Amino acid sequence: MRLLIVEDSELTAGALRLLFEQLGHEVNVARDVRTAILSLLDMKPDLMLLDLTLPDGDGLDVLSTLQDQNQLPGRTIAVTGHDDPELRARCLRAGCSEVLLKPVPIAQLRALVQST
Repeated sequence: MRLLIVEDSELTAGALRLLFEQLGHEVNVARDVRTAILSLLDMKPDLMLLDLTLPDGDGLDVLSTLQDQNQLPGRTIAVTGHDDPELRARCLRAGCSEVLLKPVPIAQLRALVQST
């Protein structure tokens, strides 16, 4: 499976990349909205793990741009540090299948990715 991790924390992105590569997935990492959009158009991932707080904008901007181009990934899981019901609703309306609160238990994340 092709997986795109959109995460601005180098440490978090590196750990997730290592985990999912060891599980046999092809993994790319983007650390901002611009790079995420370019990576998505190039890679066409099966799954995107999307941090919502990025240095150059809101992670949901990625979905909005791709939706306008009819280029959404197969599945998107939003990851956020904000436990806000309205934010959760926005994510689901934008096309996310799941919204996970940081810190995400690795076993839960792994199970969600493997179920894709």
